[in-house]
Amino acid sequence: MLTVVGMGPAGLHLMTPVARQAVADAEFLVGGKRHLAQFPDFCGETRELDADIPGLLDWLERRLSHRVVVLASGDPLFYGIGTRLVAHFGLERVQVIPGISAVQYLCAKTGIDMNDIWLTSSHGRTVDFDALIRQHKVAMVTDKLCGPREIAAELNARGAGQRWLVIGENLAMENERIHRLRACDVRAEYDMNVLVILNER
Repeated sequence: MLTVVGMGPAGLHLMTPVARQAVADAEFLVGGKRHLAQFPDFCGETRELDADIPGLLDWLERRLSHRVVVLASGDPLFYGIGTRLVAHFGLERVQVIPGISAVQYLCAKTGIDMNDIWLTSSHGRTVDFDALIRQHKVAMVTDKLCGPREIAAELNARGAGQRWLVIGENLAMENERIHRLRACDVRAEYDMNVLVILNER
């Protein structure tokens, strides 16, 4: 059985008990280097999660009769590896244990309700900024190519420079920082982050 486990934003303290138990029961553990390092006492076989997804799928296929856990950042089905694994293997062979997404964490820390939020990502994809500015409230997972500064520039170019950006850097880590500023005032570079765009005064 293949189990995809959400790690939450960072650290074991935000993993659910059922997620931690799945790791404890696993025979094989797959994850990024940072994730695997959080389980130094794991006794089974490990595999680092890299860009070779076809190779990973083949490796997993040959181990489905065992207890295999794949560690995912945040929530596995929010722009995560879980979506790909469910699509490939089907729900009859994949169990997903959700985690706290970075968006959930940032909204909880800042008191932003998620009732009407539009969720998207700039991570490895082209963003439709014209569609984005039609939304009242947007949460985005970002990457190094399209982060807060680039997003703010696109908002400014479309006359939306007065929208607020709530930027969460290194969420749930010791060097966590949360910023709230107008798009027209965003000039800095930010570490690993997620942001919320608010169309309010």
